[in-house]
Amino acid sequence: MGSVSRFRARLSSLLQDTPLPAGVAANFQSWHEFDEVSNRWRAVGTARLQDDKATAASPQVRNPQEAIDRPFNLVTWNVDYSSPFPAQRLSAILSRTFSLSPATDIIFLQEVCKDAFLHLLEESEIRRSWILSDADAILPAHQLFTTITLLSRARFQNLTLGPVWRVNFPSRFGRDALCCDVFVPSAASKPGTRLRLINVHLDSLPIQPSLRPRQLSIVAALLRSAGRGVVAGDFNPVLPADGSLVSDNGLVDAWAELHPNDPGFTWGVDGTEPFPPNRLDKVASIGLKVQHIEILSPGYINGHGQTESNGSEKVAWSDHSGLTCRFQLVGS
Repeated sequence: MGSVSRFRARLSSLLQDTPLPAGVAANFQSWHEFDEVSNRWRAVGTARLQDDKATAASPQVRNPQEAIDRPFNLVTWNVDYSSPFPAQRLSAILSRTFSLSPATDIIFLQEVCKDAFLHLLEESEIRRSWILSDADAILPAHQLFTTITLLSRARFQNLTLGPVWRVNFPSRFGRDALCCDVFVPSAASKPGTRLRLINVHLDSLPIQPSLRPRQLSIVAALLRSAGRGVVAGDFNPVLPADGSLVSDNGLVDAWAELHPNDPGFTWGVDGTEPFPPNRLDKVASIGLKVQHIEILSPGYINGHGQTESNGSEKVAWSDHSGLTCRFQLVGS
């Protein structure tokens, strides 16, 4: 990165009041919410964020300790861009996610193709109840899919929405880290305790030299600069060296922490893939207490794009299982 680019990245970070590691350039963007009056998705601007910060620091917010103690529930799912019926498959994944108890607060999606993206923006429950990192249905240049982060209005209406941004990875596939900060009300600090959320789809395939070590080191530096946070998504650990990348970077692997004797496969479990089953999808954290993590196995739709019924050709919702993870802030 040149000196001018570094200066611009640092200036942007200062303007956004966002701690970033040295040498990491952030491409800031807007949150989006659906406006029923205009019947369109609209960007949530800086003024709204400032209003949110004022609200989060105000006496009307619930007891700060209660807000800090209340766990967050996250779902991450690679929704598979290449199989048929992407919109219908995503609809089934969302229905499964919405049915979970406790209710989901944060959704990380990977491999969202154009058709799935368009469906997401039309889904009534998404319009009514969720805030999106992206809402233009435009994929990154030369890409067939993207990552999207969703935050529940019900959970975040009394918290502060911080900035949302992307960090481009060194990558053979144009991958990036989709990052955001949220602030939990705290009596000790205003606008509150920073929680960083990072949605990733690391480079695919066992290509040497692998760029995944560098990618995860960038993610770990982003989390450390915030003090606490979680990274989740498709880690693609397909080489032997990938197995220790999470711990090598000082992060806690939620599945390994809570289920040390369970392989936790999230891909290839149906035996139809050309490679052995693997735990491609992970949740890792720093400064958090992970309370629960569970695999969400995909169901099926039939060959007409509807929920599977007997006698019809089945199409799995995704070639990946999802993960649901519950975590809590510590050391606030």
